Amino acid sequence: MLRPLIRPLIAGLAGLALSGSVATADPVFPPGLRIGLQPPGDMTVSKRFAGFEDADRKAAIVLLDLPEGAYQEVERSAFAQSHKDLSKLKRESFPFANGIGVLVSGTATENGVAVHKWFLMATAVSGKVENLAMLASAQVPEPARKIYPDATIRKALASITFRPAPIQEQLGLIPFKVNDLAGFRVVQVMPTGGVVLTDGPADDLTRQPYMIVTIGPNAPTDPADRARFANDMLSNMPLRGFKIQNAESMRITGAAGFEIRGQAEGPNATPVSMVQWLRFSGTGYLRVVGVGKREEWDKLFNRFRAVRDGIAFR
Repeated sequence: MLRPLIRPLIAGLAGLALSGSVATADPVFPPGLRIGLQPPGDMTVSKRFAGFEDADRKAAIVLLDLPEGAYQEVERSAFAQSHKDLSKLKRESFPFANGIGVLVSGTATENGVAVHKWFLMATAVSGKVENLAMLASAQVPEPARKIYPDATIRKALASITFRPAPIQEQLGLIPFKVNDLAGFRVVQVMPTGGVVLTDGPADDLTRQPYMIVTIGPNAPTDPADRARFANDMLSNMPLRGFKIQNAESMRITGAAGFEIRGQAEGPNATPVSMVQWLRFSGTGYLRVVGVGKREEWDKLFNRFRAVRDGIAFR
């Protein structure tokens, strides 16, 4: 599922044509990322991508933060890109602040200029950070090598450290606000623009009520097609024996919407109820799903609806 996304990202990092503060003892984290480092030379947090850059010298370090399951694809794609574009290719094990990764380095020629590149790949294997695959991609044009020699870039990469997901920062990066959590708490913010909420002491969604709020494109503009579209969205729900109890179009916070309610069995064979709301806007949509135990449904439904009505686009 992640493969179509990762390959263009890797290629973009490898071929990025990039158009100050001195490194400190503390790592700097770009907004929303779990990955930080001590920026070298005159690199500062970029406003154009996740990472750091010295725009005047066209030097940069780009950071890619992905789920751990994406690591093998990150590694394959980065190696493939390296074989294609880099001369003086070198691979090595590379220790850094939070573990040991694989470092690939070499030199490419872009627009007649030699560009030195480094790719550091790793996963979080212990500590407070889980489910993390990382790619740090650094590049320095030959004219900037006096400021950013190999030793300086390697020192910056060796300072890479991880932190738990900065939920509040990540919430500020998605295209909508959740103004009323109705007693739920945020479990995860999706980089594609979504939020997972739950109510309970753990993050185990199989045993607790939860909500998933996402956005998407390619919604039907014809009202006659919206019922089918809403039904199709339920095909990937992790629920057994789902039966629709009610399905109807409605207005949701002033916009065209569609509601489906039903019952099913959760992963632990627990009887659950579910509601899905779709709010349409042009060719896009907002999707809100709430799932909880059937015996608690009346109270949960009101809370789900409060979260839904408190969502506003930025």
